Amino acid sequence: MDYDIFNGDADGICALLQLRKVEPRDATLVTGVKRDINLMAKIDAAAGDRVTVLDVSMDKNKAALETVLGKGAEVFYVDHHFAGEIPENPALTSIINEAPDVCTAALVNGHLRGAQLPWAVAGAFGDNLKDTARKLAEGLDISADDLAALERLGTCINYNGYGPAIEDLHFDPAELYQRLYLADGPLDFVASSPDYVKLSEGYDSDMGQAESLQPEHATEKVAVFILPNEAWARRVSGVYSNDLATGNPGRAHAVVTVKDNGNYLVSVRAPLSNKQGAAELCMKFPTGGGRAAAAGINDLPASELDNFVAAFSAAYG
Repeated sequence: MDYDIFNGDADGICALLQLRKVEPRDATLVTGVKRDINLMAKIDAAAGDRVTVLDVSMDKNKAALETVLGKGAEVFYVDHHFAGEIPENPALTSIINEAPDVCTAALVNGHLRGAQLPWAVAGAFGDNLKDTARKLAEGLDISADDLAALERLGTCINYNGYGPAIEDLHFDPAELYQRLYLADGPLDFVASSPDYVKLSEGYDSDMGQAESLQPEHATEKVAVFILPNEAWARRVSGVYSNDLATGNPGRAHAVVTVKDNGNYLVSVRAPLSNKQGAAELCMKFPTGGGRAAAAGINDLPASELDNFVAAFSAAYG
């Protein structure tokens, strides 16, 4: 049996699209909202099974990974988040690179030697690695308008992944992956799919509501925004964080969204001028993790908000 395990954001989806366009498999899809990263625990693999894992932290899945390997399954693991110690097992093939300008879609592109480069470009744009995406796109013979379309698509796919529950999203990420897979390529999806229209219009509507937000705390070096407990706010938390980072590259940003339980979902973006420290900061709090340039906390207790803001300000102020 085959399993494809992938993050429900643009990077995870575009990484898997590249692989399966080149190496088709009838695999069981395992994914979820972007913050649902303990995905390996959801499978019961056995000897002879093939497991592909894309864009989820190996550190957060270490116990389940070792269980799967112990049962004799083969694992192909590609990621750019904090990995911790990588298990030594002949059944594990891993491509791990935690550099701040690398994403999983770019790593898969290297593995496949550019065989599905347009999807890699869209994935890098979706992960807010615009310079990386443009560098990759140098291998494409496309117009400036088509490059902008790939950027917009990556952003919209990424936008769809945010929210604490599938019900908040426009598409279940597994369903969105399948619809994207049916397209001849990303530009074909943009040009002809009503699903793209739904994503694009939803993105514009939600981001329009975010335009009036003002920071709760701001200096030249850091800014903290608090979003309400509403579906539109949950959907834009990540892409809004990316826009803030792009708009003020010398400042670190934290977008804090109120949850149903009264706690907070936190997205942190390091300054684009110094893509460091986000994962280290977030991992100081339970349920925190990510990568150097972009990280988050899934469930920050309300009582810890002031401590988080103080730690965030100390890290970047």
